[in-house]
Amino acid sequence: MTMLVINKTIERIRLETRTRILTVISVTDITPHMRRIRVGGPELEGFQSPGHADHIKVFLGADGRPLPRPERHPDGLVWPDEVPKPFMRDYTPRYFDPVALTLDLDFVLHGDGPASTWATNAKVGEPLMIGGPRGTIRVPEAFDWYFLAGDETALPAIGRRIEELPAEKPVIAIIEVPEAADQQPFAPRENLAIHWINRNGLAAGVENLILEATASTAFPPGEGFAFVAGEAQMAKSLRAHLAARDFPNDAIRAAGYWLRGEASE
Repeated sequence: MTMLVINKTIERIRLETRTRILTVISVTDITPHMRRIRVGGPELEGFQSPGHADHIKVFLGADGRPLPRPERHPDGLVWPDEVPKPFMRDYTPRYFDPVALTLDLDFVLHGDGPASTWATNAKVGEPLMIGGPRGTIRVPEAFDWYFLAGDETALPAIGRRIEELPAEKPVIAIIEVPEAADQQPFAPRENLAIHWINRNGLAAGVENLILEATASTAFPPGEGFAFVAGEAQMAKSLRAHLAARDFPNDAIRAAGYWLRGEASE
């Protein structure tokens, strides 16, 4: 009798790294604290983002003006001497349309920081420079079920994963947002259980609400894969909790997207 071997190996894939100068096509507020900005242009030809948690670099001029394309040197990108060092922030490609050559990026509107300020004031027709993704981590769809957890900064990656996984795969998601109005709709699917946590005035990252909710969540039988992202200390403590509940180390991907009290570079 031949036994079927199911591959649950995580793949790490390098991608071609390019900078692209795109144009803002539309600006849409999907919730009070999340703005979706669609950019596009011919330079998106050949763009790839195979993994739900891929990230690109968004380059924003320190003086608010459009950026010239940098030169690529072995040590990294080199900008003209007269250009102030730009701000760089990481964002998950929410949706890429290879036919229309458009890319959706979701920005958390948290009131401060260059990226949030840019997104708040973004206008159709403005340029935006992006780079990457440099690589991707592809999680196979061979696990029995999937656990997703994070705060609003992880919503683009969580939303992609919910919508891209096969419909028959059970998904449990625990998502923390500022308030009930920030709960996002996703493409309908069966086998999806979402627990929303509304901070309702609490500062982000002050209390580990996601850990508390996870501790009281029953997991289904079989082998699961966990994706956790958001505030760094939350992601670290949740990884430890999942490991204590017998998740193998290579079946947990925990990413610190930001650290309370520090700006992200």
